[in-house]
Amino acid sequence: MKSIKDVTSLLSTLEFLEQSGAGEPLAELSTVKADLNIMSARKLFPPKSVEPFVAPVAVNKDVPKRSVAPQLKKNQAHLEDAQKLAASAKTLNDLRKAIDAFEGCALKHTAMNTVFADGNPEADIMLIGEAPGADEDRQGLPFVGGSGQLLDKMLYAIGKNRQDDYYISNVIPWRPPGNRPPTREETMLCLPFITRHIELKKPKVLIFVGATAAKALLDTKEGMSKLRGRWFNYTIGDLTIPATVLFHPSYLIRSPGQKKHAWADLLKIKKALLSQDFS
Repeated sequence: MKSIKDVTSLLSTLEFLEQSGAGEPLAELSTVKADLNIMSARKLFPPKSVEPFVAPVAVNKDVPKRSVAPQLKKNQAHLEDAQKLAASAKTLNDLRKAIDAFEGCALKHTAMNTVFADGNPEADIMLIGEAPGADEDRQGLPFVGGSGQLLDKMLYAIGKNRQDDYYISNVIPWRPPGNRPPTREETMLCLPFITRHIELKKPKVLIFVGATAAKALLDTKEGMSKLRGRWFNYTIGDLTIPATVLFHPSYLIRSPGQKKHAWADLLKIKKALLSQDFS
């Protein structure tokens, strides 16, 4: 389109637009020769009318509303279930069946196997760890992976072997995904089973493997530096059992410089077992 360079051309253009029915001019422009009334572009290009929005009407008004799924039981209800199941167990075999029947912990549904226990059920010493790892989950036995093999070597160094001298389990019987630490809620839901496990086993000595297991069963917030090398009285029902804490072998694998402290703790345990002095 050619540009309009003078008033004459502009007047001719406006006349053409008016004769062709294009609407009124665009703006007001005063010239020496004539007053040109150029109106708003809104009149030249009026807005299209917009129809009001009408909400769609359901075709079948008689369709019933979808029912809301019932809420899952809260942790307190699951805890009560765990306590009832654990209390109903009269033997270690009953307890294993009770754990298998418990549906309140989500870890059960992501694990391959329930990891109950291993070792000699008649042994005086009971070791309790935190939770199974990948190897334990695959085999259904506690402490059978790399950390478990190191633990066996540690105890063998003080004259103890799994087949004859100790029995071993975990606070949590199912592997947390990715070997993450168990949550406070998961630990709370599994505590009734491990405490009943101790009550039925009746060991003469308890060794908690790692700070997490010690904190859960001793109900303390103290860290490993304050827990290791000491003896505690673990009480459940009519039982009072001397208990101590060992470094978790997986920690020792990551921090080999701590092995000398673990060895010192093992020697204290050996001495206490020989003398029966757990003070």
